[in-house]
Amino acid sequence: MGFMHMDEQTLRKALSNIPLGGLRYLEKTGSTNDVALAWAADGAPDLSLVVAGEQTAGRGRGSHSWFTAPGAALAFSLVIRPLPGEERATPLFSALGALAVCEVLAAQGFQPEIKWPNDVLLSHRKVCGVLAESIWTGEKVDSLVLGIGLNITPEALPPPDQLDFPATCLEAEMPISRHNVKSFEQVVLLQQILQAVRYLRVLVTSTVFMHTWERRLAFRGEQVEIRAEGQAARQGKVDGLEKDGSLRLLSPQGRAFTVQFGEVHLRPVV
Repeated sequence: MGFMHMDEQTLRKALSNIPLGGLRYLEKTGSTNDVALAWAADGAPDLSLVVAGEQTAGRGRGSHSWFTAPGAALAFSLVIRPLPGEERATPLFSALGALAVCEVLAAQGFQPEIKWPNDVLLSHRKVCGVLAESIWTGEKVDSLVLGIGLNITPEALPPPDQLDFPATCLEAEMPISRHNVKSFEQVVLLQQILQAVRYLRVLVTSTVFMHTWERRLAFRGEQVEIRAEGQAARQGKVDGLEKDGSLRLLSPQGRAFTVQFGEVHLRPVV
């Protein structure tokens, strides 16, 4: 495909119109989130970016690892320092990351959905994972790191026995109408996602943001099973989102109940 080689010089040039707080490119690293968290703790400015060509120990939520083969996926972490008024919205930033990816993919003819709270699906298979981790100072979020891993080629997919949910990649889901795979280049996708993050960030405290997220919810009107940490599994029909971004479901008896953010696993009931 003749992809643009990703290196720091290429990235700086491609991202020159985005007001980054800093940029670090690593050919190979364990986890971009670990690098970004250490940088944030050391005073990294807002919108400091860590990008990896290969991740050997990327992390998903909980104990899940996120695998990134060289050149097969886009893996990056963004340091966000909450602006005045954003503090109460920090739990929504993982959804903001997922929505930014959705906006970029939708513009390219895909039909992305979000498996609440923050996995991006194509054809009900996971194509992108988002992990937000916070650094607190007392009661206040000092900064958060938004990690995004997007599968581009089949080499990005871990072996089936390591998957906790079916996975896919952009190449496998490419809309028939598309002939241009150039926009799958990591650098191009990264630039588009960062622009979408900046645009959505302005909306994060608004009802527009919640409606945009709700429209992308996977399994709307379908029965799912929810497993929250330390609780018995519950089943319900996905109904929508509450004002704070928690998920609203309808029990088999038709009663509404909500699921808060936290370590939650959502699965369709087959």
